[in-house]
Amino acid sequence: MVTRIIHIVLSPLIALVVAVFLLGLSRIVIARIHRRYGPPIYQPIIDIIRLMNQQSISHGTLFELGVVLALAGSIVTVLFIPLGGTNAPPGSYPLAHGLLCPLSSSGGLLVVIYLMLFGPVSIALGAGASENPNASIGVSRKMLLALAYEVPFLLVILAIMSHYGTISIAEIVSRQQDSAWGVFSVPLSAVAAFLILPAMLGIRPFDLVGAPQEIASGPLAEYGGRYLALLTIQNGIQVFVVIALFVNLFLGGGVNVITFLLKVFAVFLAAELVSAVLPRVRIENALRFCWTWPTGLALAQMIITVVSR
Repeated sequence: MVTRIIHIVLSPLIALVVAVFLLGLSRIVIARIHRRYGPPIYQPIIDIIRLMNQQSISHGTLFELGVVLALAGSIVTVLFIPLGGTNAPPGSYPLAHGLLCPLSSSGGLLVVIYLMLFGPVSIALGAGASENPNASIGVSRKMLLALAYEVPFLLVILAIMSHYGTISIAEIVSRQQDSAWGVFSVPLSAVAAFLILPAMLGIRPFDLVGAPQEIASGPLAEYGGRYLALLTIQNGIQVFVVIALFVNLFLGGGVNVITFLLKVFAVFLAAELVSAVLPRVRIENALRFCWTWPTGLALAQMIITVVSR
């Protein structure tokens, strides 16, 4: 019981620290590729503290509830995703041997899929309450983009569950550590997942939801002060969740937290390199892209997996 409580506290704490670090690292990486210096890596911390001390304007209960539900959904999702470790005996020190996943036995991929949609839907509800036209455009784009990448993403998940014969993420990680990583076992699904990764992260070329040059940050147009600070944290945690899921499904997780986080940073840097050199696409082009190559590759891997079994 004590170990589980430690894990429940430790998992969101690690996710929060890494999320803030990734937000700062993103600015630096893109700035250096564009031959700029960029802000310091701790700039997100400064921004969050500054926003927390600013006046916050509310547009009603639903406006505020959207922020709370989005952040809560992202934090709960972290509890279902292994953050490194192996299935060691209970009581092992989580940072060294034990599996750091408090709710590994309470849910699997199907639960994570639903929880990952909880944050965007909550933000959509809150942004809709602001009655800002830019927010409404951003929400519509967000829903269309989710529809675009959910089709190949579900096919990827189905192929993985069929290949390993389980919906448990912890079991999938354990089998990869005993044999080959998912990137070698289901290579077409891995490629498809990486192709839709920028869309799931909301970065270029799929950063059309909160495009500041077009729709003034979209769903976040009316958020400020502590509301914007909490949504910044939520966005960072959501980015961490998406990359952590990719690492667990295709890169074998990590034998410990340090190894796991190194893989997270590697995948994040790869996605940021793509983001730094590609322009933003239109929503119809995003739909067309996600429903062609990623969907085709994921479907092909699904067929191969079913036939081979």
